[in-house]
Amino acid sequence: MNPTSIIPISITDIAKQEVTKALSIKGIPENYFLRVGLRGGACSATYLIGFDKMGEHDELYEIDELKVIIDKRHLMYLINIELDFEEEGNGFTFNKL
Repeated sequence: MNPTSIIPISITDIAKQEVTKALSIKGIPENYFLRVGLRGGACSATYLIGFDKMGEHDELYEIDELKVIIDKRHLMYLINIELDFEEEGNGFTFNKL
């Protein structure tokens, strides 16, 4: 598993801190990575975030030392998207750059 060099999304510092904290607190196994993608399809698709193992359609990215997996089929919808974290209310958010 070699991380892909082109990075489709960006992650703010606060979002990275929250992901790193979740990885350590929840004791997620080393073979799980941060998954960023889409749920649903067409007009009703929403962004998703979670921890998961790599699947056959996934690409591995290293973003600021954080390993992120993205399904190749979702990639075009994640280009120029920023993962952020809002402490008051919403938690993780996705912003178009």
